[in-house]
Amino acid sequence: MTFADLGADEVTDLLTGAVVAWAEGQGWRAYRRAPSVLPLPPPYAHRHSWIDVGCARPAGPPIAVELDRTDRQRTVDKLLAEARAGRVAIWLRWGAGPFAAPPAPVHLVTCPVTVRRGGGSRYTRQPTRDRPPPEHTTAPVTGEQADLFATGTP
Repeated sequence: MTFADLGADEVTDLLTGAVVAWAEGQGWRAYRRAPSVLPLPPPYAHRHSWIDVGCARPAGPPIAVELDRTDRQRTVDKLLAEARAGRVAIWLRWGAGPFAAPPAPVHLVTCPVTVRRGGGSRYTRQPTRDRPPPEHTTAPVTGEQADLFATGTP
């Protein structure tokens, strides 16, 4: 996936759409903003949080996916609660990194991007280019090579 010069909300929307498309491509049902098993903190404890994408699979446990560009403890708590409820918990982290590994059994997927600051942060992800190393000189070295650090005295 590549993109250029997007705001944080645009990147999150793009990645969320990619997760939904991936899940639907597997033949699964995918839901944006699916209800989480974790209640909201007080004074809203009677309500529940949301996960960014929930996937229902005909074979296998459901999948709960959270997308973040920051390292939020609330996200970790939410994904741990989802895992305790029998779901596969996936944290899709995007940003400039580094990305600290979450506690097991939460799975980490990273999407490194570059950031340009000034007038609001803008994010870009370009394809990686695997380039071969440069060729080394294969011609034989002939003659004497001068000592570069000679002091002029024997």
